[in-house]
Amino acid sequence: MFLAEKDVEIELVDVALVKREHKSAEHLARNSLGQTPVLELDDGTCLSETVAICRYLESLYPEPNLFGRTGLEQAVTEMWVRRVELQVMSPAGNFWRHSHPFTAKVVVPQYTEFGESNRGAYERALHWLDSELAMTPYLAGETFGIADICLLSTVDFASWIGLPMPEAAAHLKGWHARVSARPSAAA
Repeated sequence: MFLAEKDVEIELVDVALVKREHKSAEHLARNSLGQTPVLELDDGTCLSETVAICRYLESLYPEPNLFGRTGLEQAVTEMWVRRVELQVMSPAGNFWRHSHPFTAKVVVPQYTEFGESNRGAYERALHWLDSELAMTPYLAGETFGIADICLLSTVDFASWIGLPMPEAAAHLKGWHARVSARPSAAA
C-alpha cells in the first residue's frame, strides 16, 4: 500500500513462508531473524522491518509525504505507529501465534489459553481507537499516512484470523471505509 501511494515500483521476490524459504541460508544472510520483508539495496545492504523500509523509501520518494513534514508531525506519526504496533498488533499477533490452527504447525508449543486471552486486549484497543478517531479523520491528524497503513493492514489481517472490528466502533468503521476506499488499498 505504501508503494502504491508513492506510485513506485520495485522488484518483488516471493519468499514462500509455507515452504520455509525464510529460514534458508540465503534468506538468513539477508535477515538473521529469518523474517520478511527485506529490502535489498544495490550495494547489498539489507533493511528489514516494514516501517523502517518505508522510512527509507520515503527519503528517496518524499511525495506524497506519509511520515509528516515538520518535526512535530513526524513525532505524532511515530507515536501513532508505535501505538498501533504495541496496542493493536501485539495482541493480534499473540492471538495468531497461539490460537490459530494454521500457526499450530509452526509455533510449538502453542499456548492456546494465552492466545485467546489476547482477544479482549485487541477489542479494548479498537474501542480506544474508535474514541480517538471520533476527533480526527486519520490516526495522526488530518492527512493519511504510514500510521493508517499500519492500522489498516493490522485490522484487515486480524479480521481474517477471527478478530473482527466491534460492531459499536462506528468511528473506526468510518475510518476503515475511508482508508479502504483509497486506490492503494487494492494493491
